[in-house]
Amino acid sequence: MASKYSNLTVRAYRRENGRIGVRNHVVILPLDDISNAACEAVAHNIKGTLAIPHAYGRLQFGEDLDLHFRTLIGTGANPNVAACVVIGIEPGWTQRVVDGIAATGKPVSGFAIEQNGDLKTIMDASRRAKDYVHRASELQREDCALSELWISTKCGESDTTTGLGSCPTVGNMYDKLLPEGITGFFGETSEITGAEHICRRRAISEEVGARWYAMWKAYQDQVIFAHQTDDLSDSQPTKGNIEGGLTTIEEKALGNLEKIGRRSQFIDILGPAEVPRSGRGLYFMDSSSAAAECVTLMAAGGAVIHTFPTGQGNVVGNPIVPVIKITANPRTVRTMSEHVDVDVSGILRREMTIDEAGDALIDMIRRTANGRNTAAEALGHREFSLTKLYRSA
Repeated sequence: MASKYSNLTVRAYRRENGRIGVRNHVVILPLDDISNAACEAVAHNIKGTLAIPHAYGRLQFGEDLDLHFRTLIGTGANPNVAACVVIGIEPGWTQRVVDGIAATGKPVSGFAIEQNGDLKTIMDASRRAKDYVHRASELQREDCALSELWISTKCGESDTTTGLGSCPTVGNMYDKLLPEGITGFFGETSEITGAEHICRRRAISEEVGARWYAMWKAYQDQVIFAHQTDDLSDSQPTKGNIEGGLTTIEEKALGNLEKIGRRSQFIDILGPAEVPRSGRGLYFMDSSSAAAECVTLMAAGGAVIHTFPTGQGNVVGNPIVPVIKITANPRTVRTMSEHVDVDVSGILRREMTIDEAGDALIDMIRRTANGRNTAAEALGHREFSLTKLYRSA
């Protein structure tokens, strides 16, 4: 039987590969850190483009290099991007990113600085970017099923109200929309610590649960325990978490898992910045709990909207994906109202149910998909942070 969410639509951009995007960016993407200046110069020359500078891309190798390429390709391939110009210091690695993005069918071009210099590269790339802006500006939104959206989530600056209000709001949204066919992401591997037995049981099968547990255990052994000094008290939980009433990582983990609701099961696990390939449903992405890193990885995985529950108040945004902030903390609503998209503080006052809060978030997702700027977008938050696995050569 159809639910009241079955026939919901949004106005979105249909891309060449069939995916839908809710933004229409022309991105100027540096392959490496030393190409940032050229990319920013192109974005300065051509209005309507967006440069995404970052800190890495030279002398990386092995799994770290693979993740670098996967993240850059996924960023350019994201359906919120209409077209992309890639600039790198040399042509080989630049072309590798171009080819990866081109597999989506969208317009993409690459330019190498070596044997050309900044000035010629900037001129040539600016001309191509201008053509892309003209093309993108003529694209029209069309009616699309809300079920075609890919929606990610992570929480940040969590406190007691996060586990009681804003995270359950996101979970309620997933319980309602995953059965309709959306694709969802959650992650933050270290923040599951203490609730790993619960998360494992939320897998769709014992086989998926076992693979998830092996991934979580590897993160604990190879990252956390391999590099810790005494414990994670300066990181998990953070000082802000502790101020907000979360005294242990176990408390934080239990609140974190509220984001996937009561009925939802995850159907597969993803590496960082990996694109889902098992069909529609909920996925766990192996990812940092740092806000900008996690959102960057999920955007590279293909999410077009990010839902972000917060307690104490977090300001993070993303260059290409709108980040919707949800809080149930009355103080945060009072002191940081300009960062809040969905106020669910009524849950704590018993003026709003979790079900009503979930509907309010679904309404905001639709409005955001239709073009409403989120608070982070309006305030200019474009945090983009690549995950680095180890030192470069």
